Amino acid sequence: MDIKLLQDAAEKIRNAARVVAFTGAGVSAESGIPPFRGPNGLWTKYDAHTLDINYFNRHPDEAWKTIKEIFYENFRKAKPNDAHIALAEMESRGYLQSLITQNIDNLHQKAGSLIVVEYHGNSQRLICRSCNGHFPISESLIQNMPPTCPSCGEILKPDFIFFGEPIPIKAHQFALKETMAADVWLVIGTTGEVFPAASLPFEAKYKGKTIIEINIQPSNYTYQITDIFLQGPASQITRELLKEIHKHG
Repeated sequence: MDIKLLQDAAEKIRNAARVVAFTGAGVSAESGIPPFRGPNGLWTKYDAHTLDINYFNRHPDEAWKTIKEIFYENFRKAKPNDAHIALAEMESRGYLQSLITQNIDNLHQKAGSLIVVEYHGNSQRLICRSCNGHFPISESLIQNMPPTCPSCGEILKPDFIFFGEPIPIKAHQFALKETMAADVWLVIGTTGEVFPAASLPFEAKYKGKTIIEINIQPSNYTYQITDIFLQGPASQITRELLKEIHKHG
C-alpha cells in the first residue's frame, strides 16, 4: 500500500462536503459470496438464464430450485467483513453520507450502514407481484417450492433485479441525485462491467467529482476516471483508510 496515496485519499474524504460509497461484488467476496462473473463466478456453475425474468415467469418451479440453492442455502451464513464494518463506521462518524451498492446480500445493513441504496434490490426480501406484498425471507416461506404469497397465494419473487427488469425507480433517482451532490465517490470492489450501474462513476467524473477507487486489480475505471487508486483487498484498505481519516479528523 502506497502510504502517500492513502493519506491523499483520507484528506480528500475529510475535506469533502459529501461522500458517497459505491460498492460491488469485491466487497462481499471476503464474506464468502462469489461474484457472478469471472473465473470463479457463479455463472461458471449455474446457467444465467435462471435469473432471466422471462424464464422465471415461464418456469418458476425450475428457477426457484436454483435461486434457493444460490441465495438461501449457500450464502445464508455470510457475515459482514471489515469492509462492511469500516464503511458503517465511516457513516456513523460523519465521513460518509450515503452508500450505493450493487450487491443484494444485505451485508451493509447487517454491518450497521443506515443510508443504503440497493441499486439491484435485496435477496433477503420476497415480493408478490400480484398484491404487492413484501416479506422478509424466512424458513417457512421457502420450505415449499415455489414459495407463495401468504396474502393471495401467488408465486413470490426475490426482491432483486432479474435480467430483463428495469432498475428500481427510487434507487436510480437517488443515484442520480448523489451523482450531482457528492463531491467524492469512493468506488470499492467493482469492475465497472455491469450496466447501467457501471455508468454512475463515469457520470460523476463527468460532473467533476473526485473518484477514489479500492480494488484488488485495476478495473474499467482505473485508467480512465480514477483519481486515487488504492490497490488491495477491500477489507484491508477500507480499514486502513478509516484509520488514516480518523487520525486528523
